[in-house]
Amino acid sequence: MSDVTRIETQRTIPAPAAEIFALLCDPHGHVAIDSSGMLQDAEGERVTAVGDSFAIKMDRESLNDFPEMGKYDVTVTIREFEQDTLISWTILGRVRPQIGHVYGYRLEPVEDGTLVTSFYDWSDIHEDWKAMGIFPVLSENALRGTLGILDRTVRRGYPRP
Repeated sequence: MSDVTRIETQRTIPAPAAEIFALLCDPHGHVAIDSSGMLQDAEGERVTAVGDSFAIKMDRESLNDFPEMGKYDVTVTIREFEQDTLISWTILGRVRPQIGHVYGYRLEPVEDGTLVTSFYDWSDIHEDWKAMGIFPVLSENALRGTLGILDRTVRRGYPRP
């Protein structure tokens, strides 16, 4: 098992940080840019602060790693929130103990738009989950794919009023 407990990948997106951040604060934006195919739908309001949350309808069959999980709901809870700069969240689901992994994005204005860093951190997951040796659930390529979809989605004018 690898000692790596965090994946980061970057992409420059030719759009202002505020436009990208707006998408990342919208629960439906997460579904729109997901490269894994697991995120099926969302319920809840746009997030604006640490502690805000929304629901995501998931389908684990997309990964085909735990087909018995099938369809289920999770709650995304915002862990870090700095307007137009940083957003991260944890996921609360039906499993116990809760896992404790964190996903997020850092945005930095650059000459050609915004440098977006996508990260996935499982360094603080519960010991029971560490022992299973199943992390990371998503690969660097999945994060990179989501950044590509984010780029395309923002260029197409999401979010629309």
